[in-house]
Formats: sequence, C-alpha cells, structure tokens
Amino acid sequence: MATANHSEKIEICDVEGCNSDAERSFNYKQVSETSLVLKPGEYRQVHLCKEHYRDFKKQTKKTRGLDRIY
Repeated sequence: MATANHSEKIEICDVEGCNSDAERSFNYKQVSETSLVLKPGEYRQVHLCKEHYRDFKKQTKKTRGLDRIY
C-alpha cells in the first residue's frame, strides 16, 4: 500500500535574510500586519522558521486574543 508523504518538501523561511527551515505557514495578510520584512515576491502563504514564528506570536498576541472573544 502506498503512503502519502506530504512533508517531503522542505520550505525555507520567507523573512528577509533568513535561510532556516520553516516550521509553520500563515496567510500573507496576517504576517503583513507585523513588522517582519519578507523576501521580494508574491505570497499566498508565508513560511516562518521557529525564531520568526515566535516573533509573529508576540506581535499578534493582542489581536489573536480579541479574535478568540468575537
């Protein structure tokens, strides 16, 4: 029986100057509201490494809390 390996493709972090492996991906609109500077190009999904994911969480903590309430 064949198995699907969806995680074979390793993505690279889309933040300018970062070449680490991506841990998570988010909608472009969510990431564009933070101070993270992305590499040039068009994105639907933005891939973030562990370090930049931590920065993203810190910067969006308040809005994520408000989203949970409503």
